[in-house]
Amino acid sequence: MAALTNFLATKQTLNLIPITKTTHFYPQFLTNHLSIPSKPKQNPLNSVYSYRRFCKTAATTGAASGVETSKKDERVQKVHSIEEFDAALRAAKNRLVVVEYALSDSDDSSKIYPFMVDLSRNCADVDFILVMGDESEETRKLCAREKIEQVPHFSFYKSMEKIHEEDAIEPDRLVGDVLYYGDSHSAVVQLHSREDVEKLIGEHKADDKLIVLDVGLKHCGPCVKVYPLVLKLSRSMADSAVFARMNGDENESCMQFLRDMNVIEVPTFLFIRDGEIKGRYVGSGKGDLIGEILRYQGVRVTY
Repeated sequence: MAALTNFLATKQTLNLIPITKTTHFYPQFLTNHLSIPSKPKQNPLNSVYSYRRFCKTAATTGAASGVETSKKDERVQKVHSIEEFDAALRAAKNRLVVVEYALSDSDDSSKIYPFMVDLSRNCADVDFILVMGDESEETRKLCAREKIEQVPHFSFYKSMEKIHEEDAIEPDRLVGDVLYYGDSHSAVVQLHSREDVEKLIGEHKADDKLIVLDVGLKHCGPCVKVYPLVLKLSRSMADSAVFARMNGDENESCMQFLRDMNVIEVPTFLFIRDGEIKGRYVGSGKGDLIGEILRYQGVRVTY
Protein backbone atom coordinates (compact mmCIF):
# COMPACT_ATOMS: atom_id res chain seq x y z
CA MET A 1 0.00 0.00 0.00
CA ALA A 2 1.35 3.38 -0.98
CA ALA A 3 2.51 5.64 1.82
CA LEU A 4 0.30 8.71 1.78
CA THR A 5 3.04 11.14 2.83
CA ASN A 6 5.34 9.88 0.08
CA PHE A 7 2.48 9.93 -2.40
CA LEU A 8 1.71 13.52 -1.55
CA ALA A 9 5.34 14.50 -1.83
CA THR A 10 5.48 13.25 -5.44
CA LYS A 11 2.49 15.46 -6.33
CA GLN A 12 1.47 13.20 -9.17
CA THR A 13 -1.07 14.55 -11.63
CA LEU A 14 -3.82 12.15 -12.64
CA ASN A 15 -6.76 12.75 -14.94
CA LEU A 16 -9.93 13.10 -12.91
CA ILE A 17 -12.70 11.04 -14.45
CA PRO A 18 -16.03 12.87 -14.25
CA ILE A 19 -17.57 12.36 -10.83
CA THR A 20 -20.89 10.62 -11.18
CA LYS A 21 -22.65 10.29 -7.84
CA THR A 22 -24.10 13.78 -7.69
CA THR A 23 -27.59 15.22 -7.85
CA HIS A 24 -28.76 17.90 -10.25
CA PHE A 25 -28.14 21.34 -8.81
CA TYR A 26 -31.39 22.67 -10.23
CA PRO A 27 -33.98 19.86 -10.05
CA GLN A 28 -36.92 20.33 -12.38
CA PHE A 29 -40.53 20.03 -11.21
CA LEU A 30 -43.74 20.56 -13.10
CA THR A 31 -46.03 21.91 -10.40
CA ASN A 32 -46.23 24.54 -7.68
CA HIS A 33 -44.49 27.22 -9.74
CA LEU A 34 -44.28 30.49 -7.86
CA SER A 35 -46.02 33.25 -9.77
CA ILE A 36 -44.55 36.72 -9.31
CA PRO A 37 -47.35 39.00 -10.53
CA SER A 38 -46.69 42.61 -11.41
CA LYS A 39 -49.57 43.74 -9.20
CA PRO A 40 -50.58 42.54 -5.74
CA LYS A 41 -53.51 40.13 -5.61
CA GLN A 42 -56.89 41.20 -4.40
CA ASN A 43 -57.01 40.16 -0.75
CA PRO A 44 -53.18 40.10 -0.77
CA LEU A 45 -51.58 37.30 1.21
CA ASN A 46 -49.41 39.78 3.04
CA SER A 47 -52.37 40.58 5.24
CA VAL A 48 -52.16 39.87 8.94
CA TYR A 49 -54.86 37.24 8.55
CA SER A 50 -52.98 35.32 5.84
CA TYR A 51 -49.67 35.38 7.68
CA ARG A 52 -51.28 34.17 10.91
CA ARG A 53 -53.07 31.44 8.99
CA PHE A 54 -49.75 30.25 7.58
CA CYS A 55 -48.10 30.15 11.01
CA LYS A 56 -51.13 28.42 12.56
CA THR A 57 -51.16 25.77 9.83
CA ALA A 58 -47.42 25.23 10.22
CA ALA A 59 -47.70 24.80 13.96
CA THR A 60 -50.62 22.36 13.61
CA THR A 61 -48.76 20.35 10.98
CA GLY A 62 -45.67 20.17 13.15
CA ALA A 63 -47.63 18.87 16.11
CA ALA A 64 -49.33 16.28 13.93
CA SER A 65 -46.01 15.03 12.59
CA GLY A 66 -44.43 14.70 16.01
CA VAL A 67 -42.19 17.78 15.79
CA GLU A 68 -42.15 19.91 18.91
CA THR A 69 -43.22 23.43 18.04
CA SER A 70 -44.05 26.53 20.00
CA LYS A 71 -45.76 29.82 19.31
CA LYS A 72 -42.42 31.55 19.47
CA ASP A 73 -40.11 30.96 16.55
CA GLU A 74 -37.96 34.00 17.19
CA ARG A 75 -34.81 32.34 15.82
CA VAL A 76 -36.40 32.35 12.36
CA GLN A 77 -36.09 35.90 11.06
CA LYS A 78 -38.89 37.09 8.79
CA VAL A 79 -37.70 39.52 6.13
CA HIS A 80 -40.03 41.70 4.12
CA SER A 81 -37.87 43.38 1.48
CA ILE A 82 -34.66 43.15 -0.52
CA GLU A 83 -33.02 45.62 1.84
CA GLU A 84 -33.84 43.55 4.93
CA PHE A 85 -32.71 40.37 3.18
CA ASP A 86 -29.33 41.79 2.18
CA ALA A 87 -28.84 43.28 5.65
CA ALA A 88 -29.48 39.88 7.25
CA LEU A 89 -26.90 38.21 5.00
CA ARG A 90 -24.33 40.89 5.82
CA ALA A 91 -24.97 40.55 9.54
CA ALA A 92 -24.42 36.78 9.37
CA LYS A 93 -20.88 37.25 8.01
CA ASN A 94 -19.41 33.75 7.52
CA ARG A 95 -22.17 31.91 9.37
CA LEU A 96 -24.45 29.62 7.39
CA VAL A 97 -27.77 31.27 6.49
CA VAL A 98 -30.73 29.05 5.57
CA VAL A 99 -33.54 30.80 3.70
CA GLU A 100 -36.97 29.30 3.13
CA TYR A 101 -39.13 30.85 0.41
CA ALA A 102 -42.78 30.00 1.04
CA LEU A 103 -46.34 30.81 0.02
CA SER A 104 -49.18 31.33 2.45
CA ASP A 105 -51.52 28.90 0.71
CA SER A 106 -48.89 26.21 0.04
CA ASP A 107 -49.43 23.02 2.04
CA ASP A 108 -45.84 21.93 1.34
CA SER A 109 -44.52 25.20 2.74
CA SER A 110 -46.64 24.78 5.86
CA LYS A 111 -45.44 21.21 6.37
CA ILE A 112 -41.71 21.94 6.15
CA TYR A 113 -41.71 25.17 8.16
CA PRO A 114 -42.01 23.53 11.63
CA PHE A 115 -38.92 21.47 10.89
CA MET A 116 -36.97 24.62 10.11
CA VAL A 117 -38.21 26.18 13.36
CA ASP A 118 -37.08 23.08 15.25
CA LEU A 119 -33.67 23.20 13.57
CA SER A 120 -33.32 26.88 14.46
CA ARG A 121 -33.61 26.01 18.15
CA ASN A 122 -30.95 23.32 17.95
CA CYS A 123 -28.45 24.92 15.55
CA ALA A 124 -27.30 28.05 17.33
CA ASP A 125 -24.48 28.68 14.83
CA VAL A 126 -26.87 28.87 11.85
CA ASP A 127 -29.16 31.79 10.91
CA PHE A 128 -32.63 31.01 9.56
CA ILE A 129 -34.73 33.34 7.39
CA LEU A 130 -38.31 33.07 6.14
CA VAL A 131 -39.51 34.91 3.03
CA MET A 132 -43.24 34.83 2.26
CA GLY A 133 -43.19 35.25 -1.50
CA ASP A 134 -46.78 36.46 -1.70
CA GLU A 135 -46.67 38.72 1.34
CA SER A 136 -46.19 41.98 -0.57
CA GLU A 137 -44.85 43.57 -3.71
CA GLU A 138 -41.49 43.90 -1.96
CA THR A 139 -41.20 40.16 -1.28
CA ARG A 140 -42.30 39.44 -4.86
CA LYS A 141 -39.40 41.58 -6.07
CA LEU A 142 -37.04 39.66 -3.79
CA CYS A 143 -38.24 36.32 -5.15
CA ALA A 144 -37.91 37.60 -8.71
CA ARG A 145 -34.33 38.74 -8.04
CA GLU A 146 -33.44 35.36 -6.52
CA LYS A 147 -35.20 33.54 -9.41
CA ILE A 148 -37.53 31.57 -7.15
CA GLU A 149 -40.00 29.64 -9.31
CA GLN A 150 -41.49 27.08 -6.92
CA VAL A 151 -41.93 26.56 -3.21
CA PRO A 152 -40.89 25.49 -0.72
CA HIS A 153 -37.45 26.57 -1.90
CA PHE A 154 -34.37 26.60 0.35
CA SER A 155 -31.22 28.59 -0.35
CA PHE A 156 -28.01 28.35 1.67
CA TYR A 157 -25.62 31.30 1.96
CA LYS A 158 -22.19 31.93 3.45
CA SER A 159 -20.39 35.27 3.33
CA MET A 160 -23.15 36.73 1.11
CA GLU A 161 -22.61 33.95 -1.43
CA LYS A 162 -25.24 31.37 -2.34
CA ILE A 163 -23.58 27.96 -1.89
CA HIS A 164 -26.53 25.62 -2.41
CA GLU A 165 -30.26 25.57 -3.13
CA GLU A 166 -33.03 22.99 -3.39
CA ASP A 167 -36.74 22.73 -4.16
CA ALA A 168 -39.33 20.30 -2.76
CA ILE A 169 -37.03 19.31 0.08
CA GLU A 170 -37.95 16.66 2.67
CA PRO A 171 -37.31 17.15 6.41
CA ASP A 172 -34.49 14.60 6.62
CA ARG A 173 -32.75 16.19 3.64
CA LEU A 174 -33.14 19.62 5.22
CA VAL A 175 -31.46 18.38 8.40
CA GLY A 176 -28.68 16.79 6.35
CA ASP A 177 -28.12 19.97 4.35
CA VAL A 178 -27.92 22.13 7.47
CA LEU A 179 -25.36 19.79 9.04
CA TYR A 180 -23.37 19.43 5.81
CA TYR A 181 -23.14 23.11 4.90
CA GLY A 182 -23.12 24.56 8.40
CA ASP A 183 -20.99 22.09 10.31
CA SER A 184 -17.95 24.13 11.31
CA HIS A 185 -17.58 23.35 15.02
CA SER A 186 -17.98 19.58 15.15
CA ALA A 187 -15.60 16.72 15.76
CA VAL A 188 -15.19 16.37 11.99
CA VAL A 189 -11.99 18.18 10.96
CA GLN A 190 -12.59 20.49 7.99
CA LEU A 191 -9.75 20.33 5.44
CA HIS A 192 -9.28 23.03 2.82
CA SER A 193 -5.96 22.15 1.16
CA ARG A 194 -3.33 19.50 0.58
CA GLU A 195 -1.31 21.07 3.40
CA ASP A 196 -4.23 20.55 5.81
CA VAL A 197 -4.21 16.84 4.98
CA GLU A 198 -0.46 16.56 5.58
CA LYS A 199 -0.79 18.40 8.89
CA LEU A 200 -3.57 16.09 10.07
CA ILE A 201 -1.52 13.01 9.18
CA GLY A 202 1.45 14.38 11.09
CA GLU A 203 -0.67 15.06 14.17
CA HIS A 204 -1.87 11.47 14.36
CA LYS A 205 1.15 9.46 13.30
CA ALA A 206 1.97 8.49 16.86
CA ASP A 207 -1.47 7.91 18.42
CA ASP A 208 -2.46 4.93 16.23
CA LYS A 209 -5.83 6.48 15.41
CA LEU A 210 -7.49 5.64 12.12
CA ILE A 211 -8.10 8.74 9.99
CA VAL A 212 -11.36 8.56 8.05
CA LEU A 213 -11.23 11.18 5.31
CA ASP A 214 -14.62 11.94 3.72
CA VAL A 215 -14.02 13.34 0.23
CA GLY A 216 -17.00 14.86 -1.58
CA LEU A 217 -18.42 17.80 -3.50
CA LYS A 218 -20.54 20.71 -2.32
CA HIS A 219 -23.66 19.75 -4.25
CA CYS A 220 -23.42 15.97 -4.07
CA GLY A 221 -26.67 14.41 -2.83
CA PRO A 222 -25.12 11.16 -1.54
CA CYS A 223 -22.41 13.19 0.26
CA VAL A 224 -25.08 15.17 2.10
CA LYS A 225 -27.08 12.01 2.81
CA VAL A 226 -24.27 10.17 4.55
CA TYR A 227 -22.81 13.15 6.43
CA PRO A 228 -25.10 12.98 9.51
CA LEU A 229 -23.74 9.46 10.07
CA VAL A 230 -20.16 10.74 9.69
CA LEU A 231 -20.90 13.41 12.27
CA LYS A 232 -22.41 10.86 14.67
CA LEU A 233 -19.51 8.43 14.25
CA SER A 234 -16.97 11.22 14.82
CA ARG A 235 -18.42 11.63 18.29
CA SER A 236 -18.96 8.00 19.21
CA MET A 237 -15.54 6.86 17.90
CA ALA A 238 -13.51 9.86 19.12
CA ASP A 239 -11.18 7.62 21.16
CA SER A 240 -10.16 5.41 18.25
CA ALA A 241 -10.67 7.38 15.03
CA VAL A 242 -10.36 10.87 13.57
CA PHE A 243 -12.92 11.98 11.02
CA ALA A 244 -12.14 14.66 8.45
CA ARG A 245 -13.86 16.13 5.42
CA MET A 246 -12.80 17.80 2.20
CA ASN A 247 -14.98 19.20 -0.58
CA GLY A 248 -13.07 18.82 -3.81
CA ASP A 249 -14.74 21.77 -5.50
CA GLU A 250 -13.90 24.22 -2.71
CA ASN A 251 -10.70 25.36 -4.40
CA GLU A 252 -8.02 24.22 -6.85
CA SER A 253 -5.83 22.71 -4.11
CA CYS A 254 -8.69 20.44 -3.02
CA MET A 255 -9.49 19.45 -6.60
CA GLN A 256 -5.85 18.64 -7.25
CA PHE A 257 -5.86 16.46 -4.14
CA LEU A 258 -8.80 14.49 -5.59
CA ARG A 259 -6.86 14.01 -8.80
CA ASP A 260 -3.75 12.90 -6.92
CA MET A 261 -5.79 10.42 -4.88
CA ASN A 262 -7.45 9.14 -8.06
CA VAL A 263 -10.90 9.92 -6.65
CA ILE A 264 -13.37 9.34 -9.50
CA GLU A 265 -16.65 9.09 -7.56
CA VAL A 266 -17.99 10.75 -4.45
CA PRO A 267 -18.39 10.28 -1.63
CA THR A 268 -15.07 8.46 -1.28
CA PHE A 269 -13.75 7.60 2.18
CA LEU A 270 -9.98 7.19 2.54
CA PHE A 271 -8.75 5.17 5.53
CA ILE A 272 -5.33 6.32 6.74
CA ARG A 273 -3.14 5.08 9.58
CA ASP A 274 0.56 5.67 10.34
CA GLY A 275 0.82 7.90 7.25
CA GLU A 276 -0.39 5.15 4.92
CA ILE A 277 -3.55 4.70 2.91
CA LYS A 278 -4.93 1.42 4.17
CA GLY A 279 -7.92 1.40 1.84
CA ARG A 280 -10.98 3.26 0.62
CA TYR A 281 -14.75 2.94 0.44
CA VAL A 282 -16.82 4.52 -2.34
CA GLY A 283 -20.51 5.11 -1.72
CA SER A 284 -23.06 6.32 0.79
CA GLY A 285 -24.29 3.04 2.27
CA LYS A 286 -24.40 3.61 6.01
CA GLY A 287 -24.05 -0.02 7.04
CA ASP A 288 -21.24 -0.63 4.56
CA LEU A 289 -19.36 2.46 5.74
CA ILE A 290 -19.55 1.41 9.38
CA GLY A 291 -18.38 -2.07 8.43
CA GLU A 292 -15.39 -0.71 6.53
CA ILE A 293 -14.38 1.60 9.37
CA LEU A 294 -14.51 -1.28 11.85
CA ARG A 295 -12.51 -3.49 9.48
CA TYR A 296 -9.72 -0.95 9.14
CA GLN A 297 -9.73 -0.52 12.90
CA GLY A 298 -8.94 -4.20 13.17
CA VAL A 299 -12.40 -5.32 14.26
CA ARG A 300 -13.45 -8.58 12.65
CA VAL A 301 -16.69 -8.03 10.75
CA THR A 302 -18.84 -10.95 9.57
CA TYR A 303 -21.80 -10.68 7.22
